[in-house]
Amino acid sequence: MKRFRTYRTTQAVRDRYAEVSLPASDFIYPYFVTEGEGVRQEIAAMDGIYRLSTDRLLEDVATLGALGIDKVLLFGVIADAQKDERGSEGTSPDSLICRAVRAIKRHFPEVTVFTDVCLCEYTSHGHCGLIRQHDVDNDATLPLLAEMAYQHAVAGADFVAPSAMMDGQVQAIRERLDRAGLPTRILGYSAKYASAFYGPFRDAAGSAPAFGDRKTYQMDFRTIAQGLDEIAADIEEGADWVMVKPAMAYLDMVQRAAVRFPDHPLVAYQVSGEYAMLKHGAKAGFFDEQRIFFESLTAIKRAGAHYIISYYAKDFQART
Repeated sequence: MKRFRTYRTTQAVRDRYAEVSLPASDFIYPYFVTEGEGVRQEIAAMDGIYRLSTDRLLEDVATLGALGIDKVLLFGVIADAQKDERGSEGTSPDSLICRAVRAIKRHFPEVTVFTDVCLCEYTSHGHCGLIRQHDVDNDATLPLLAEMAYQHAVAGADFVAPSAMMDGQVQAIRERLDRAGLPTRILGYSAKYASAFYGPFRDAAGSAPAFGDRKTYQMDFRTIAQGLDEIAADIEEGADWVMVKPAMAYLDMVQRAAVRFPDHPLVAYQVSGEYAMLKHGAKAGFFDEQRIFFESLTAIKRAGAHYIISYYAKDFQART
């Protein structure tokens, strides 16, 4: 009889045999940036997460250093009056995100800045690309995504992260950055599934579609091969890092991607709905908050993710 319980007798013994660790350098912390000054507006569906104006964003980024977190991902939140059919605000060299990037790099040059590249936060219809006859016009959207990424790169972003799920988006951005001689890298939202777990994010970013849904361009969650093909295509088009999104309900895809593409850093995104589910469940007393997040984040790392985007990253580092 093999005796396994000897590996579990005390906390010290359990720690000795643990095979997965979660250092602060594994985390990318997402922020919702909004216009104004002194703005710190809690998001109702995401307890402990805020929309921040740039001045308050800088205050918050300053706290990351003490926790050892050195990577941030920025999403823009603008007023409906600033939105139009083409998402023009998103491609402006003086856009909200460009200004936020410049501010962070000026005050915290050591922080690695990722920026989301998608039209959904900037269009009046809330879809990720230009609309033609009630559907997304894939090829007409590509130049706009490339321009947005270019402007973010000029502002100082270390990574641009196209999330629109338009065919050819990584190639269009890669070509635009290379023509300009910019060293900015690309994190592809490669295997991004059409998921109900995004609900709280759409409220936080004000990006819910005005009509229909995004199932014609985000992947059907019943597929496997398409996810791996999407990752392979992004790598071929020039992505430096790749992503599986969501994370917790798609650990099988995280593991498959880690095995299939071992030479490319893999990011998994613990999305808003996954965060809210655990956070509110803990608040209701169903389980211990620290333990449930520790377990869920460890599972993501154990599946093969090199980096994890999580709204809980700061709390995790502060509690461990």
